Amino acid sequence: MPKVSIVIPTYNVENYLRECMESVINQTLSDIEIICINDGSTDGSLKILREYADRDERVILIDKKNEGYGVGMNTGMDIASGEYIGIVEPDDFVPLTMYEDLYNIAKDNELDFVKADFYRFTRDSRTGELNLVYNRLDPSGENYNQVISPFEKPYVTKFIMNTWSGIYRRQFIEEHHIRHNTTPGAAFQDNGFFWQTFMYAKRCMFLDRPYYMNRRDNPNSSVKNKEKVYCMNIEYDFIRDIFMQKENEKLWDRFKYYFNYKRYFSYLFTLGRISKEFKRGYVERISREFKRARSQDELDFKVFTPNTRKKISLLIQKPTVYYWKYVVLAESPAGKIMRRIKKRL
Repeated sequence: MPKVSIVIPTYNVENYLRECMESVINQTLSDIEIICINDGSTDGSLKILREYADRDERVILIDKKNEGYGVGMNTGMDIASGEYIGIVEPDDFVPLTMYEDLYNIAKDNELDFVKADFYRFTRDSRTGELNLVYNRLDPSGENYNQVISPFEKPYVTKFIMNTWSGIYRRQFIEEHHIRHNTTPGAAFQDNGFFWQTFMYAKRCMFLDRPYYMNRRDNPNSSVKNKEKVYCMNIEYDFIRDIFMQKENEKLWDRFKYYFNYKRYFSYLFTLGRISKEFKRGYVERISREFKRARSQDELDFKVFTPNTRKKISLLIQKPTVYYWKYVVLAESPAGKIMRRIKKRL
């Protein structure tokens, strides 16, 4: 049994793939398996993966038709045999000690998962220089380097949403049949995986040192796609359906307010990403969803800041006013200038 199975779901990333693969095959933890899922790439990605599979027996290459991120990730997890499972996006890369450090901490503390802080980065196309932005999972700094039960501290679900900055015990994943949603395309199915790991975990840990390097200058990334309008809503419907299963009734009672906290900010992320012509309809959609959440006692304003409470109240009661105030005005030149002034103050 390898200590860590690393799943790399790959689709048309030939410009970044070698950097990713070099960072994985050269890990100081050598007892790993590297599961590369080629999801019907039409560029040179498959050729690159075959080169690595030919020269390193730890690389397992699955070449399949294009079915989307969720199917690819589930395929990799289905064949993983490691004690723990890690995820690396093929346009990202990782420091060489990442999996040795995370594995040792996970084993020593018998963790269901461990996650660490990370960097987001862009690379200067002319000089190759990296521009790094440190991302802290826990802005308060109070929950690092200790064993935590998310059920006892459900507010940890407020931490930055990602699935790739840590590793997950495979037995834990299999016991709860934690898998990704299989909607078409790369449509933010990592949100569902994030929520399942948090709702079921008994022992987890967050580390206050950065490892994973998350790229932010790939023009083909799903976060750049302005046409995928309602994929986040579909994903949160998927998550809610899992909570609604009879055996998860206590989990839903415990996490429902934080579920809607996370959902609101995920929808705001979408609102900022999609094309202008979709924004008004999107505001109407999320207004209906949060009006329903409030009517079903699934919304607790105490988990939000006072400013966000006002915004959600306006969203529910007067979505048109919300649209003009927080979308149209906020995205106008005057609104952008005001935001810059507030930051300086």
